[in-house]
Amino acid sequence: MSLRARLTIGTACALAVAICAGFVGAYFVVRGQLRGEIDDALKARGRAIARLVSQAPPAVTPPNIQIAPPRLGGAAGYVQFVDASGSVFLSAGETTRLPTQGVSAVASGQNSAFLRDATVGDIHVRIYTTRLDNNTAVEIARPLTEVDHSLARIRLLFLLVSVVAVAGAAAIGLAVARTTLRPVQRLTADAERIAATGNLNDRTDAGRSDELGRLARAFNTMLDALGRSVSAQRQLVGDASHELRTPLTSARANLELVELHETLPENERRRLVEEASAELREMTVLIEGLVELARADAETPTRERVRLDFLVDEAVATAARRSATPIRAHLTPTVVEAAPAPVSRAVANLIDNAIKWSPEGAPVEVTVRDGTVTVRDHGPGIDATDLPRIFDRFYRAPAARTLPGSGLGLAIVRQVAEAHGGTITAEPAAGDGSLFTLRLPAVDRPDDGRTPTAPDSPGDAATQTNGKRTRTERLRVRKRSAAT
Repeated sequence: MSLRARLTIGTACALAVAICAGFVGAYFVVRGQLRGEIDDALKARGRAIARLVSQAPPAVTPPNIQIAPPRLGGAAGYVQFVDASGSVFLSAGETTRLPTQGVSAVASGQNSAFLRDATVGDIHVRIYTTRLDNNTAVEIARPLTEVDHSLARIRLLFLLVSVVAVAGAAAIGLAVARTTLRPVQRLTADAERIAATGNLNDRTDAGRSDELGRLARAFNTMLDALGRSVSAQRQLVGDASHELRTPLTSARANLELVELHETLPENERRRLVEEASAELREMTVLIEGLVELARADAETPTRERVRLDFLVDEAVATAARRSATPIRAHLTPTVVEAAPAPVSRAVANLIDNAIKWSPEGAPVEVTVRDGTVTVRDHGPGIDATDLPRIFDRFYRAPAARTLPGSGLGLAIVRQVAEAHGGTITAEPAAGDGSLFTLRLPAVDRPDDGRTPTAPDSPGDAATQTNGKRTRTERLRVRKRSAAT
């Protein structure tokens, strides 16, 4: 069943139920009003008979009292007297008896006056029973024929009106469904057109201020995000193809040269093979970076509370083993909500970048404090024209094109920072060199029982190169990073 049909049926049913409920309520109100007028007339007639009985001489019993008719020809009702013993007394000339259940109790004063319906001689009547004196009660009956006929006509009228109202409700429901779903149909048509053409630059109408307008704006926002993702994918594929083509072409040319010229001197052959191997190693590093970028785009890192200073200390120790460049680490205990493995890779990339640009003998300075990692080198610094693009994928400054690297290291750092709700910035350092700052959301408490304890020396916030932590603590950090 379509949404339009469900809306039509739902609206029609709701209106039909409301109309029928209104008619039923109106019917019972009219019924109560009509029967209430009969009841009031019977009670008034009973009071009039009671006054006549009270004014009659003691020798005159109720059946023999001359009951005057109502004024202006009003309905007098059929009168019957019953004593406490249950004996029935009719007025002169009357032969029809009314039901007497419970009347003797009213005559003796045990029960109070009451009203009831009864059928006497196939006539639906309303009977009022009230006490006249210490031993007698009177029953006054009036037929309900006219009231019943009026109520029957009202029921028929209400039924016909209800049928018409339900039909009108269905028509209204259909109109409401069409009006309500028209923007949805436009949005559906726009989505189908965009899916068919693949043009992510198309947009749907988002000028409405209601929920459907919000849906249209959300759809346009989704298209914007999808367009950016597709553009980034195309750019990544294009850049990767360009970057992979150069080392692959060079390696293949060297290997083909070795294969075609068997008479080349041994040292020349060795040089060509080494160059091809170097190109292939560079291509391997590039592919690994691409795989990491793609994996980070597809997965959401699982965060936990980790000691950022421990992760940085491990990265510093690894870099110190691989390079002769001195590294000065100033690590303050700090806890962040992060995925250990990606953060460790980002910090390692920052340190490797600083080592690459540091002059021989110049130290790299690494600082951790309040969820912030700063890495400073003392190299030539970053040119102002390169500064806005150094975190772009595959971007390499002119001065870096002769150095090893794929142009993906800093892009991975930015991706990790953004995935954790943090930031990465680069700026010229005071004096010389460059300063990179990685900021991650810090946790107030430095240790919550789920992370390793602070370094060995109490209150010691600074370590040199490999730090002062015990071997057991290092193994705990390595295990946690590997598990992530």
